[in-house]
Amino acid sequence: MGRSSTRGEGTRPRGRHDGPPGDGGGDAPGGTGRDGHGRRERSAPPEGGQGPETPGRRTRRSGKGGKRRVLRWVACVLALLILGTGGAGYLYYKHLNGNIRKEDLTLGDKEMADHKANAAGQTPLNILIIGSDARDSKANQKLGGAKETFGGTPLADVQMLLHLSADRSNISVLSMPRDTMLKMPKCTDPDSGDVYPASTVDVQTNESLGRGGPGCTVAAWYELTGITIDHFMMIDFSGVVSMADAVGGVPVCVDANVYSHSSDGKGSGLKLEEGTTSVKGEQALQWLRTRYGFEDNTDLGRTKAQHQYLNSMVRELRKGTKLTDPGKLMNLAEAATSALTVDKGLDTVKKLYDLAEELKKAPTDRITMTTMPNVYGTGQFSGRVYPKAEEAEQVFRMIREDIPLDGKASKRKTPVVKDQAAPTAEIAVSVRNATSTDTLGPAQGRAGTVKDLLTEAGFVKASVDSQNVEAAARTGILYPSADLEGDAQAVAKALGIPLSQVKKSTGVSGIVLSVGADWREDGAYPAKAAEEKTPDSANPLNGADEKACMHVNPNYTW
Repeated sequence: MGRSSTRGEGTRPRGRHDGPPGDGGGDAPGGTGRDGHGRRERSAPPEGGQGPETPGRRTRRSGKGGKRRVLRWVACVLALLILGTGGAGYLYYKHLNGNIRKEDLTLGDKEMADHKANAAGQTPLNILIIGSDARDSKANQKLGGAKETFGGTPLADVQMLLHLSADRSNISVLSMPRDTMLKMPKCTDPDSGDVYPASTVDVQTNESLGRGGPGCTVAAWYELTGITIDHFMMIDFSGVVSMADAVGGVPVCVDANVYSHSSDGKGSGLKLEEGTTSVKGEQALQWLRTRYGFEDNTDLGRTKAQHQYLNSMVRELRKGTKLTDPGKLMNLAEAATSALTVDKGLDTVKKLYDLAEELKKAPTDRITMTTMPNVYGTGQFSGRVYPKAEEAEQVFRMIREDIPLDGKASKRKTPVVKDQAAPTAEIAVSVRNATSTDTLGPAQGRAGTVKDLLTEAGFVKASVDSQNVEAAARTGILYPSADLEGDAQAVAKALGIPLSQVKKSTGVSGIVLSVGADWREDGAYPAKAAEEKTPDSANPLNGADEKACMHVNPNYTW
C-alpha cells in the first residue's frame, strides 16, 4: 500500500479487538507486513539455500575467528549429525542469514544519545521487541482473522523494551500497552521518502509501525522515554507460532477455567482448565493475544500474561532440556531467523548468537518484567492509557541510568574510594544549572545557590559554569579520572547526594556538579529524589517466580 507524505493523524485512535479467525479482532505479538512495499533488503537465494541472502551492513564485518565460531555452532552443534560436512554447514549458515529481514534502526530526526559507560568502561544494551498484527500472508490471515484488515497497515500491538545492564548482572523489561496515547515524532520512510510529520494530537502508540516501519516505533520510544535503543526485533503471528513450536511447551497458569470468547466475537479463543498447562504453537499465540478473559479485559491484563509466558519460556530454555536434541536446536534456529525482522546491526546469525550469549549472562532471578505506570484517559479517549507522569518517569530514569528494576540497586556496596580525598579547600567544583524540564525553564539561580552551599561546607574553589546548562532529570556529579573519584565523592557526601549518582565521565575535564530537575527548590538535596525503587504501579514480576498465575475474569469462565 502506498503512503501519502501529507497524511495527517486523526484525533480518534484506532484499535482492534483480539479474537480467533473471523472475529473481527487482532491483538498479537508479531508481524512484518512489509513484503511488496519495498523496504526490505533482499537478494537472490544463496546456493543451496531456501531463503534470500541479506546484504552485509556497512559497518565492520566479522573476522575469520567470529565466522569460525558461528560455523562451529551451526555445523557442529546443529548439523554434524544431520548435514555431515563443514561445507554443508557453511551453506546452511548462509541460508539462515538469508532468512533474516532487516530495516533501519530509527526513522526519527532526533539523534539518540550515546550510552554512558560505567566505571569499568561497560555500557548497557537496550533492545525494543515489537509484535506486529500484520495480516499480509495466508498464515497470518488465518491466525489473525479480521478479514477487513487483510493487507492493511500493520500495528505494533506489542512493545517491550529489554534492558541488559552494563555489567550484565540483570535484565529489566518494560512493556508499553498498545493502548498508550502519545505524541508521535516526525518519521521518514527510508525507501519511499514519504514524510510523516510529528503529530499535534495524541496518537495510539501501536500506529507508529505504519509511519515508515519499526524504525518509527523506535523513534517514538526515544521521544517519550529518552532511553537510547541499540536494536529492535519484530515478529508476526506466524513467527510466534513457529517459535513456540520450536521451543516446545511453555507452562502457564490460570486461577480458574478460562475461555476467551464472547457472543459478539471478542476473544482470542484460548480455552484452558484451572491450574498449569503447557502451551505451544497456536495455543501459545492465543495466550499472548488474550485480552478478554484476563484481569479487567484490557491490554494491561494481556501484558501481564505476556510477562508470565516470557519468564516461563526463559526458565524452560535455561533448563537445557529443550535444546539437547540437535534437530530441535536446528528447528529453533530456522524458526528464529525466519520469524524475525531486525535492525541492520543484527543482520547475521553470528550477531544474533553473540547477543544471545550476552543475555545469558544475567541469571533468571535478576530478570524483572514491568509495565509502564499509566492512567486511563477520559472522554473520547476512555479506555486508552497515558503514562503516569512521575512514576513512569521514575522507571524511564532507572533504565536510562542503568539502575536495576528488581530493587537490588539499594543493596549495592558503597563504591570504594580509590584515593583519599584532597583537603576540601583544594577541591575545585564546577556547578551547572540543569534544572529545566520539557515544560519548565531552568529554576533561576540554582547553580549559584548550590555553589554557596558548597562554599559554606569548605569547598572554596566551587564556581558556577553558566555555559553548560544541558537539562538533567536528576542531580549528578561527574569526574574525569580515577584520581579525582575520592574528591567527587567528598562533594556528594557534603551535600547528601547518594554515591550512586557520582559517575566517571570522559566528557568532563574536572569535577562537575549538575543540579538536576529533582533539586529545583532551595534547601538540602531531597532524599526522595534519590529513590531507586520501582513503583508498585509498574507491576514488577521476577523471572524466577514460578507461582505467578493469571486472574481470570469471571465473565469468561466455563
